[in-house]
Amino acid sequence: MPMHRLAKLLPLLLTAATPALAQTAAAPAQPPAPGQTPPPLEVSVTGGISAPMPIAIPPMPTNASVDTPAGGTDALGRQLAEIVTNDLKGSGLFSPLAPGQLHPVAYSDVTQPAFDGWSASGAQALVQGFVRANGDGTLTVGCYLYDVFAKAELTRAGFVVSPSDWRRAGHKCADMVYQRLTGEGPYFDSRIVYVSETGPKAHRTKKLAIMDQDGANHRFLTNGQAIVLTPRFAPNQQSIVYMSYVNDRPAIYVYDIGSGRQRKVVENQSLTFAPRFSPDGRYILFSMAQSGSTNIYRVSASGGAPQRLTHSPGIDTGGSYSPDGSRIVFESDRSGGQQLYVMNADGSNQHRISFGGGRYATPVWSPRGDLIAYTRIAGKFRIGIMNPDGGAEKLLTDDWQDEGPTWSANGRVIAFFRSGQGGGGHETLRSVDLTGVNERHIPTPLDGSDPAWGPLRP
Repeated sequence: MPMHRLAKLLPLLLTAATPALAQTAAAPAQPPAPGQTPPPLEVSVTGGISAPMPIAIPPMPTNASVDTPAGGTDALGRQLAEIVTNDLKGSGLFSPLAPGQLHPVAYSDVTQPAFDGWSASGAQALVQGFVRANGDGTLTVGCYLYDVFAKAELTRAGFVVSPSDWRRAGHKCADMVYQRLTGEGPYFDSRIVYVSETGPKAHRTKKLAIMDQDGANHRFLTNGQAIVLTPRFAPNQQSIVYMSYVNDRPAIYVYDIGSGRQRKVVENQSLTFAPRFSPDGRYILFSMAQSGSTNIYRVSASGGAPQRLTHSPGIDTGGSYSPDGSRIVFESDRSGGQQLYVMNADGSNQHRISFGGGRYATPVWSPRGDLIAYTRIAGKFRIGIMNPDGGAEKLLTDDWQDEGPTWSANGRVIAFFRSGQGGGGHETLRSVDLTGVNERHIPTPLDGSDPAWGPLRP
């Protein structure tokens, strides 16, 4: 069941009247001259920007200070603004004003911004909102986006959430702002599953862990008694498929997030690994090693007999479906070294798409269908992207060892893990956007590897 619902008539949630809507217009770096129409307020995600957009996100006021299981509404208003601030700042596209530059906003003034004051602060965009405790124990969070120089409301949204899900309202607000100003899809209200690691390099303890995309609401799913690798979300986000060494026998399992139960996918003594759900959740793609070769198979998500898709004498692995389920990208050494190949979902029309120097591994298709991300191995391990036909190859990172890319829900940001050099090096989770410029660290309590970014939460 969805954890929030969009308020149909958000003005009814406020005692103040909503100002008349102006034309959606926007701001240059300086206020326009008298009589001059500002250009549309927008941010480019893929074209690169000279500087992030200045944006003001003051604390969200409340109509009455009320204690809730999540804390007082006064404190929640400040924390919600911080979540919006951190999300937008983390995208690299926005430069939120420092706390000392922010003006307090009264509850009655949420829909009546002091545009002149915000313009003087240098902000081009303004996010104002409120938080209110409801009689049924839920919280209502309102979120408004304004163009400061045009003195216009650009968009609004309202969310009713349980106190345990208050952070999601902040992510939803940030998604609204990001979507309106970039024209791209949202991605902040999402989760990441990954492998949490601790201990010496030669004897690591590896647990499944899940968290919000900003590192909050972290929890472990397994206890570390069996090594786990390559977790991947089901499309409905209710389960995770992964490889585990239960009883020292590596095999593929599905973990039910709600119950904590796990089941083996393929009843076979052969080594099975590299699992991933199909976009419709009906199948699980995986690799199986038999008789000296490794090939790609698919099996019903409910179990059954696997169907073999490749017949290579070498190693075929790392399969990932296109978002429409019609094609699969995978890696193979059939040409003498690790390269990327694409085939139809039934295994037909297998053809190579990577031809650069070095090796290519861990391909994953963008949820938009326009790009494939991969690990390029040529001295260093680097994260790259290319078109599905292999053209327009671009490397996004340049560290010692970056690998295991996974796409955000909107197909415009990639998470991956970075390994430090030497025996004492640590594994950390990071993300980078398609410009290759905006990179951030994703906090985890311990080392982290093998991330998988889930779709937007319902």
